[in-house]
Amino acid sequence: MQRKFLINLGFLLFLNFLIKPFYILGIDAEMINAVGTESYGTYFAVFNFSYLLQIILDLGINSYNTQHISRHHSLMGKYFSHLIGVKLMLVLVYLMFTLGLGLLWGYQELELKMLLWLGINQSLMALILYLRSNIAGLQIFWLDSVISVLDKLLLIFFAAYLLWGEAFPKPLDIMWFIYAQTLAFGTSFLFALFWVWKKSAFVLPRWNKLITLAILKKSYPFALLVLLMTFYYKSDTIMLEKMLPDGTLQSGYYAQAYRFFEAGNMVAYLFATLLLPMFSKLLAKNESIHSLVKISFQVLFPISILVATAALFFGNEIMQWKYEDLHEHSSHILAVLMFCFVFISTTYIFGTLLTANGNVKLLNILSLSALVINIVLNLICIPKWQALGSAIASLITQIFVSVVQIIFSLKHFKIEVSLAYYFRIITFVLVVLAFGFLSTSLSSLWLLNLSIFLGVSLFLAYATKAIPFKNMLDIVKDRSS
Repeated sequence: MQRKFLINLGFLLFLNFLIKPFYILGIDAEMINAVGTESYGTYFAVFNFSYLLQIILDLGINSYNTQHISRHHSLMGKYFSHLIGVKLMLVLVYLMFTLGLGLLWGYQELELKMLLWLGINQSLMALILYLRSNIAGLQIFWLDSVISVLDKLLLIFFAAYLLWGEAFPKPLDIMWFIYAQTLAFGTSFLFALFWVWKKSAFVLPRWNKLITLAILKKSYPFALLVLLMTFYYKSDTIMLEKMLPDGTLQSGYYAQAYRFFEAGNMVAYLFATLLLPMFSKLLAKNESIHSLVKISFQVLFPISILVATAALFFGNEIMQWKYEDLHEHSSHILAVLMFCFVFISTTYIFGTLLTANGNVKLLNILSLSALVINIVLNLICIPKWQALGSAIASLITQIFVSVVQIIFSLKHFKIEVSLAYYFRIITFVLVVLAFGFLSTSLSSLWLLNLSIFLGVSLFLAYATKAIPFKNMLDIVKDRSS
C-alpha cells in the first residue's frame, strides 16, 4: 500500500503542481488586480457565504460513499443509481435555501446575482466530488487525479481569455469570471459522469425510499462533520465583511494572502483524497495502517514547514510581487495563514484516518469545539487587528484541532513514533527557521535568496532524513511493498 500511495501521490502532485499553482497564483491572483481589491473582496465574501449550506449538497454522502465503495466495489452500481437522483434533488434544495439565507443576510441585487451563480458552481463541484468518490472508491486513482485538475485547466484557458483577450472591456466585470467557472465545472461534470456511468454499466437513476433513507441514515454523521468544518473554515471572511466599516476591503486583503494558503492547501488535500480509500481498505482487512501514516506524515509535514518558513521571511516580497493594492499587514496575514497550513496538513492525515475508522462522533465534537473557539476569537481579534485578526483566530483554531487529532490517533491506533525521528524533525525545523532568517540577506535579489533557501532546505530535509527520500525510492522500486 505504501508503494501504491507514493506512485499515485507522485502522479497526483505532478498534475496539480502543473496546473493549480498557476491558476491560483497566476489567474486568480491576477483577477484581483483586474477587478480591484474591493470588488474581489465582495466576490470572496459571497463565495465563502455560498459554502455555508454546502452540507445540503453532500449530507455526508461523499465520505461515506468513498469509505463504503473502497470496501465493497460490487455495490457501486446499486448505490450510484439511487444516489445520483438524490444528489440532483439536493442541488435544488441547496439553491433555494442559500438564496433565502442571502436575502435574510441583507444581500442586495449584485450580491444575490453572484450568490445564485456561485451556488450553481458549488452544486456542480459537489456533483463532481460525488462522482470522484466513486472513482476513488474503486481505487482508480489516475482517473481521479485527471478529473481533480480538469476544471482548473479549463478555467485557466477561459480566464486567460477574459484577462488578456481583447473581446472584454477593462476593468473586468467579476461576473464574467463567475460565468467562466460555471462553464469549466459543467464540462468537468459531464466528463466525470461519462466515466462513472461507464464503470457502473450505464445504470439509470432510480428512487427507492428505503434504500435512500438507509444510506442517508448512515451518512448523516459525516454530514454534520462537513457542516461544522465548513462553518469554522469559512466564517472568517463573512464576519470580517459584517463587523468592520471597510469589511469588503478587509476581506479583499485577506483573500490576497488566502490565495497562497489555498495553493498549499490544495496540495495537502490531495493526501486526504488518496488516504481515505486506502485507510478504509486497510482497516476493513484488519491490516496495519502504521506505515502509511508514517510515510504520509514524513512527506507532508516537512514540506509544510518549508513553505510556511518561506512565507514568514519572504512574505512582504511575495505579496508586493503579486499584488498592487496591499495592506500594511499583508505579509503578516500571509505568514500566519501559511502556518495554519502546517497544522491543517496534519489534519489531512490524522483526521482522514479517524474518518476512515468511523470515529465521526469524536470529529464532530472536535469540530463543534473548533467552531465555538473560532467565532469567539474572531469576535475578539477582528476589531483589534482586522484581517490579521481573522488569520490569528484561524491559526489558534487549527492548532487546537491538529493537536487533539494527533494525540487521539497515536493512542487509539497505538502508533509508535521513534525518538530518533522526533529529534530529526525538530532539528530540521530549527535549522530551516535559522537559515530562513539568514537567507533574506544573502543578496539584494529576493527571488534568488528564496530559491537558495528552498534548495538548501530540501537538502537539509534529505540530510536530516526529515523526508526519507531514499526509503521512498526503495518503496517505489519494490513491487512487493
